Amino acid sequence: MDSAQHTPPLEAVGYGHEAVGYDIHADVHALRTALAVHGITLPSLGVDPVTLAGGAGRPQLVALGNCNAATARRLAGALRAAAGA
Repeated sequence: MDSAQHTPPLEAVGYGHEAVGYDIHADVHALRTALAVHGITLPSLGVDPVTLAGGAGRPQLVALGNCNAATARRLAGALRAAAGA
């Protein structure tokens, strides 16, 4: 079965820890998938373990991690293109 069938579109995931149906792991997967469409891989992309264990009421964070300069340029270019700049 295709894993994309189990991942809600990025717009449907919601923003903020109070969103209904909020799933930080789905957010990370959606971001990883969206970046891959543009040939961008952030190897350290994942859920921040400190905020994941932080308890209820505190927002969980996505760890974007480090990337090299070439990846940063590709990411900036993809964002500019999406913005129509």
